[in-house]
Amino acid sequence: MLRHTAGERGLAMSADGWGLIEDVLQLVQMDRSALDVAVRENDKHRLQIHSARIRACQGHSLRGMPVTREALENSWERVYPDHLLWHATNREALAAIQQEGLTAGRRTHVHLAPAKDSHLRRRSAVEVLLGVDSSDLEVFRAPNGVLLTREVPPDAIVRCDAVHCGGWSGG
Repeated sequence: MLRHTAGERGLAMSADGWGLIEDVLQLVQMDRSALDVAVRENDKHRLQIHSARIRACQGHSLRGMPVTREALENSWERVYPDHLLWHATNREALAAIQQEGLTAGRRTHVHLAPAKDSHLRRRSAVEVLLGVDSSDLEVFRAPNGVLLTREVPPDAIVRCDAVHCGGWSGG
């Protein structure tokens, strides 16, 4: 396994996000049984274990991390959805999204969901569900089922549901 040092803490990590479990346990001062419980009970199945390695399935940050978009995408399944995908956001973000589309920001990828009733991330009050036409996007499925793409241009956003979306070109 090609190893890089991630951040200032010295955790060795590969370009596709894998680190040794023993290094993670030492870093977070946790025993293996507690880690196994945390992985098993996480409702979004965010962590993936394979042999002596562990990684976040998706949601990687770029800052201070050796992960690359290319390595992550090579480790995920490429999918070709034939229906709208969904992204949850808030009203305050709409103006910027209309101009720039959906961007990954400090993360490697934009998170999408296969249906409006999917378990969409709720870091704040979700007020808007954006329908995305993914026909011209490269879309990947992480092991936990989350759909990811590098960015969504404004013209690929074709629906805006859950609040008044006046002036939205897509709907």
